[in-house]
Amino acid sequence: MKELSIYLFTEAVPTATEILRKHGIGGLAFYEIYGAGRTRRHEIPELVFRGARAYQTGRRITPEFEKRSKIETFVPDSSAKEIVDELISCFGSDAEPRGMVFVKEVSEAYEIGSKQSGEAILTVK
Repeated sequence: MKELSIYLFTEAVPTATEILRKHGIGGLAFYEIYGAGRTRRHEIPELVFRGARAYQTGRRITPEFEKRSKIETFVPDSSAKEIVDELISCFGSDAEPRGMVFVKEVSEAYEIGSKQSGEAILTVK
């Protein structure tokens, strides 16, 4: 069994979850995160907060961190490579980095309550 940690632009999450569902993956966790990496950060208008109001100063700043999304899921060994290849082909159309996929080996997994273990816990009931 493999764990996939997928980091993407937030607007790409529906496409990524569609790819996972097409491969029969039903369980996943989704997080909104802030981070920095190899992708280019974009300038945004600078805001100054005074009390309950925010004012634009006319200056533009490049934030140190930008909003991204992280999807975590567990997949059978037999599906991992195919899913990763499909994610790369879907989002990897240019030289600009569009996200990251980390694949980790899961040696053991147990479902609490049902006493099932291994890849059997990945099937959707």
